[in-house]
Amino acid sequence: MSLEKNILVKLNNVGIQQNDKWLVKGVSLEVEKGKIVTLIGPNGSGKSTTAKIALGIYKNIEGNVEKLTNNIGYVPQKISIDWTLPLRVKDLMVLTDNIKDELIDEALTLTGVIHLKEKNLGNLSGGEFQRVLLARAISKKPELLVLDEPVQGVDFTGEIALYELIKKISEKLNCGILLISHDLHTVMSATDHVVCLNGHVCCSGSPKDVARNNEYKALFGEQASQTLSVYEHKHDHEHSIDGKIKKN
Repeated sequence: MSLEKNILVKLNNVGIQQNDKWLVKGVSLEVEKGKIVTLIGPNGSGKSTTAKIALGIYKNIEGNVEKLTNNIGYVPQKISIDWTLPLRVKDLMVLTDNIKDELIDEALTLTGVIHLKEKNLGNLSGGEFQRVLLARAISKKPELLVLDEPVQGVDFTGEIALYELIKKISEKLNCGILLISHDLHTVMSATDHVVCLNGHVCCSGSPKDVARNNEYKALFGEQASQTLSVYEHKHDHEHSIDGKIKKN
């Protein structure tokens, strides 16, 4: 393996069976330092399964995983919280790890929610909560960040703001990111490489290349490919926490 490429994790023809059924099969990909790799695909296509294979959660796999870092941050697709508990943002940050206060402040500042540090989790909006989860995942400055549908419960403009934030995190921490998304459109400007799954790798490449691919069109429709250009734009502005354009 070439160390010059700064590969953090590499999946070599991996797959896993459950009840004699392949959840995913023959998946190969790599995540480099400072790069964002996005997994897209329909529901049940194996995106979360592939991410868990990369994390080393599944052991009985076909193929193999080469992991060159154990310094990993993770935002799962689902997190169970008893919203009746008086749990503040700063409590969540140290729930499973003893993290120094200055690192907590740094992470909350980077994700734009330092002002919510003393706020109860039950009083946060969907976008605010996702930013807190991101802050928790980056508080130990991971080399690899795995984000499973990190824009859940957020409206469209909020999604754009969160994806811009994820790009900013990648650049600021110089970490590699494995990102799962339901939609290629909104992640287009934030991702370097796309892997389209449907139990196997249908296609992969740059967002533009994937959008032109016939297997992508078969999964998402010709219209999805044609409308992709609407979202492809260079940002000369920044979105605030609610997705609105910030004024300088």
